[in-house]
Amino acid sequence: MKNLLTDNPIALQALMSETIFSTGFSEKEDTSSSVSNATAIPQPSTATGSAEEFIYQGDKATGVLFILRYPEYPYFSPNAEEAFIKTIGALQLTPHNVAVVNLANPHNPNDFKRIMQFFQPKRITLLGVEPASLNLPAIAYNSYMKGKVATVFNTFSFEEMFVDVEKKKLFWGEFKTFIGS
Repeated sequence: MKNLLTDNPIALQALMSETIFSTGFSEKEDTSSSVSNATAIPQPSTATGSAEEFIYQGDKATGVLFILRYPEYPYFSPNAEEAFIKTIGALQLTPHNVAVVNLANPHNPNDFKRIMQFFQPKRITLLGVEPASLNLPAIAYNSYMKGKVATVFNTFSFEEMFVDVEKKKLFWGEFKTFIGS
């Protein structure tokens, strides 16, 4: 256990394939070596309600939510994470004051009503997530739909924008308007 660099249950769950049981003992912490968290993205938050659980990162209190579906990554690929941070940073947002949820995580319900109840967002950006997969009406790419509580902006994933510069330009023009409204 001396080489273990995290006690974050989400990180451990991703790294371990076996169930671990505690024997009730506690190990004295080694304070001689400290590990700094150099990542710009905040650690995932786990919130459990009576019948729901979401694993997400950031802060849901601001009302800005990004929904994505990356099966290969906990949230973003390294390049997409960098692009995400730069994109929201240009609009005075940070990974700490927006919420990001990956629907590819089996713990996260793929149910728009439950997402709305839990996050209570005002602005939702679907990054490469088809609106129909959340039982939403069709929303054209780089356009948004205003609902009673929140506005949903549908756009491409960052990987799609990396491949096609035109998609990136279309995204940026509408995203600035969407976040600023």
